Amino acid sequence: MAGRPKKVPSYCRHKASGQAVVRINSSDHYLGIYGTPESHERYRRIIAEHFSNGQTSRLAELAATSRASDLTVVELIAAYWEFAGSYYVKNGKPTSEQTSLKLALRPLKALHGSTLVREFGPLSLEVVRERMIDANITRNRINQHVGRIRRMFKWGVSKELIPVTTFQSLMTVEGLRKGRSRAKESKRIRPVRWSHVETTLPFLPAPIQAMIQLQYLVGCRPGEITLLRPCDILSRNEDVWEFVPESHKTEHHERQRRIFIGKRAQTILEPWMNRDLQAYCFSPKESREEFDVERSKQRRTPHTPSSRARKRKGRPKKKPGDRYTTASYGYAIRKACKKSGVPNWSPNQLRHTRGTQIRRAYGLEASQVVLGHSKADVTQIYAERDFELAKSTMREMG
Repeated sequence: MAGRPKKVPSYCRHKASGQAVVRINSSDHYLGIYGTPESHERYRRIIAEHFSNGQTSRLAELAATSRASDLTVVELIAAYWEFAGSYYVKNGKPTSEQTSLKLALRPLKALHGSTLVREFGPLSLEVVRERMIDANITRNRINQHVGRIRRMFKWGVSKELIPVTTFQSLMTVEGLRKGRSRAKESKRIRPVRWSHVETTLPFLPAPIQAMIQLQYLVGCRPGEITLLRPCDILSRNEDVWEFVPESHKTEHHERQRRIFIGKRAQTILEPWMNRDLQAYCFSPKESREEFDVERSKQRRTPHTPSSRARKRKGRPKKKPGDRYTTASYGYAIRKACKKSGVPNWSPNQLRHTRGTQIRRAYGLEASQVVLGHSKADVTQIYAERDFELAKSTMREMG
């Protein structure tokens, strides 16, 4: 049986303002002065959008009414967030950019939510930036947040929601320079002492130990080592294996990432390859099961009837996953650092350490390729310059 046809919302007059209005899904959409050709055109456009999609999107609403009424900053934020929710997605999950965007727009909404977009200019953006400085956000992060705000206005121009002059005026605000503002500086990530790593290892489960040693040898990102599966390893018959991660940081730039695994790293990885090709090599779920079995073997007192009858919770608050995340990987290391009494270090420092060693032995280009950077200036950040070379040179010549 055919469904009941949708009723076409009527073109009506709003007596108080004299504007044309149409009500869709309990929301009023103002169309301009009642009876004018422009208001009828907007009415037809919003009705067409309503019946084509089943509902009117926020962007269609704004596009239909932005010429009739002034757009506020909070309305622009709402429309852009609808776009960002579907754009900044990777493998069906929101990316970290959504979280960063939310943090960037929060002070903008708090200070200028009701401000008209056409009245938001460079001085307004500087006020928002001052709020970020007062919140003790680092200088580099503030510059990134300001860039996100400007990107939102640029998007608004592309959708014909705001005039291009508004975005152009915001581009005149220069980024904060080091030592030229009140903003605090972020701490630079330094290489980690290998003696600290070795002290930490005994306090970590076997999978994490293998991940640390493997990441150090190949110089990959923490997120890449957590995604390692047997099916991602190519050329296992050759002396150097190739690891192609299923996902990596720069894949949206259509860049290929290949990680090369030498003999020493192969020795560490080999025991973790004996599993289903699609399964992750390093699994907290598997580690937990092995831990429970080992703890049961080491039990000194026999099981009582009550302990045998006791069952685990059917739905624990948190179950071990099939693979480690970058967060759980880093947390395990910090926990082990506390137990071993060494200063905290992070998985990213292993990458810095290896990059510095490769640069010292084989030069900047080799370090750039191994670390997977497209530009050498990025490698300069990850691979510390070999100042020992300068010291030895001046020891002889200076």
